[in-house]
Amino acid sequence: MSKLKNKFSPYWVNVMILVFLLVINIAVGAVFIPPGTLTRIMASRLPFVNLETVWPTHFETIILSIRIPHAFLIMMTGAALGASGAAYQGLFRNPLADPYLIGVASGAGLGAVGALSLNWPDTMLGFYLVPVGAFLGAVLTVVVVYNLARIGNLVPLTTLILAGVAVGAFTSALTSFLMLWDQDQIHRAIAFLLGGSPMAGWEPVMAALPYMVIGMGSLSLLGYPLNILQFGDEQAKQLGLPVDRIKTLIIIVASITTAVAVSFSGVIGFVGLVVPHILRLIWGPDYRRLIPLSILLGGSTLLAADMLARWVLAPRVLPVGIVTAVIGAPFFLWILRRAKAEVFW
Repeated sequence: MSKLKNKFSPYWVNVMILVFLLVINIAVGAVFIPPGTLTRIMASRLPFVNLETVWPTHFETIILSIRIPHAFLIMMTGAALGASGAAYQGLFRNPLADPYLIGVASGAGLGAVGALSLNWPDTMLGFYLVPVGAFLGAVLTVVVVYNLARIGNLVPLTTLILAGVAVGAFTSALTSFLMLWDQDQIHRAIAFLLGGSPMAGWEPVMAALPYMVIGMGSLSLLGYPLNILQFGDEQAKQLGLPVDRIKTLIIIVASITTAVAVSFSGVIGFVGLVVPHILRLIWGPDYRRLIPLSILLGGSTLLAADMLARWVLAPRVLPVGIVTAVIGAPFFLWILRRAKAEVFW
């Protein structure tokens, strides 16, 4: 019984943290809504539940139309980045790897800024062009990087990283050019590149949900192959693992999952780097457990960062990417120093 409890305790801990931060994220804002009132409003929407309305009617609009969809989008984005980060770190066998390693972020930024530079009207179609452009830019960039890195039927990881760096620099230069060319949209472009979602409401949540669920579910199922890859390619092949196909599948699924997250929430760094590393230090490197836990803690981490982004300069709201960078950059340096110390000794 104790072994069973220890086996499942990490999940329960992270689920409780996620639920707590989700409720607090919904309650906190320019208009504070007590958690008790929030619970009663949510319960009143359940079938066969009749509660007396003792709260201002605008509370329901704020919660149901603005804060809940925003919190769910933030949570899904953090979960997707956490899962993709864990998969990339396992694929490259490097704790410094993150979801943007092969150009997803730079491609998404180019696609989003390109869509903004078209100056579409402020209609729903016009707003949807930004995430669509970001997604197409991210996916096309990954396709270009993958094909540049491929040597015959093989895709060496070192070549893949070098191709990602080169293509990422090129797309970043094009993004800067577009921002200078169309300065009317420069504020929206900068907000997206710093992790500002261009859309609100339930539409982006429903649009992103199926792709993120399929992506995160697929990455969770790839935990066992990722464990085998930690022994090296040659030994993995001897154990019967189709190494090249598994690597390609991980790259495709992780990149598309990241691209969807970036498309609807902007470029948010360090979540996919920090979250899997923390979990690996606490609960070990088993990717069958690490990826699901990264999904949970990734959502919690971005919910907490989003609350800080709304609190620091209230009533103004910072792009959440600034908060994750301020917190994540020192952690990255700590990981780097720790890795250097291990190599030295």
